[in-house]
Amino acid sequence: MFIFAFPETIVHEVIRQKKRWPILFLSFALLIGIAVYPPQAQDPIRYYERGSSQLKTEKVAGENWLVWLYNNPVGEATMWTLAKRKILSSYYGTRMDDVSSTELIKPFIKDFDVDMTIAQQKEYVNFNDFFTRKLKSDARPIDRDSTIAVSPADGKVLAWSNITNTDFFIKGARFDVSSFLDDAYLARKYRDGALLIFRLAPPDYHRYHFPVGGKISPNRRIEGDYYSVNPLALRKMTEIFWLNKRQYSIISNPLFGEVVMAEVGATMVGSMIQTYRGNSVEKGGEKGYFKFGGSTVVLLFEKDKIKIDADFLKNTAGGIETTVKMGERIGQSVKIAE
Repeated sequence: MFIFAFPETIVHEVIRQKKRWPILFLSFALLIGIAVYPPQAQDPIRYYERGSSQLKTEKVAGENWLVWLYNNPVGEATMWTLAKRKILSSYYGTRMDDVSSTELIKPFIKDFDVDMTIAQQKEYVNFNDFFTRKLKSDARPIDRDSTIAVSPADGKVLAWSNITNTDFFIKGARFDVSSFLDDAYLARKYRDGALLIFRLAPPDYHRYHFPVGGKISPNRRIEGDYYSVNPLALRKMTEIFWLNKRQYSIISNPLFGEVVMAEVGATMVGSMIQTYRGNSVEKGGEKGYFKFGGSTVVLLFEKDKIKIDADFLKNTAGGIETTVKMGERIGQSVKIAE
């Protein structure tokens, strides 16, 4: 598959796509760009495996492609022209719905060592069917203690107890909560609050769930671009989170207050589908899923509402993500902790 196989199979993909101009344009730009500006080596993405506390290196899908897009002039021009735009992500999202995309599933499972023993299905009609797979009911135990907030997704997390005092991926850059929510009044509620960012890589389980239970507001959608949310891109563009397409709801909980739960689109994310119904939700219940592509879930808590688990804060302070599974504890109500 082009996005994962770059640059090894790019020529074959160009031949296959024939008159499909978006992928042809990007493919030829990549070929020219590689010749003029070869991909430069980047520091690997390191993360801590929760539980074992082992420091590991992430295998990145399409790593050379990402490095090229965000780290040389031809790549940056291509990104601004096409890669960040909806047309390319929509094209790939549609392609992943085609029955022919099933040929990509087995190589993907092998390349990224995806655990299929916990999946409900074993056969899939297309790649998106596999990508949005459901897990067996006992695969992700939910911490049912009402004083505990849980992870909304499988992925890697960065966490800060106070947004105002937070340096982000690039030294001196801060998370712009007002731009992210596109609401200056609402942003004041979270100015000194807590922030957790859950990054879902392509091999991860791509359904997202509620971190706490309670009453939920209507979903708000904010249009935007489709930049990659991989750390290789964030090292160059911290503002990606408030430039990308995103949507959020607010969950009202008696212990945790009003919790913002946001989903952020990214390059090659076909769409974000909300599956929940009604205005009352249960902790651990499914909120929705991302179609093809890695993406991000962001949680915002008001000041003095959550005591985030110490391992997340410690690792984040060192600039390193920590793995987490949906349903695992991420923090406790400050009222109870005190």
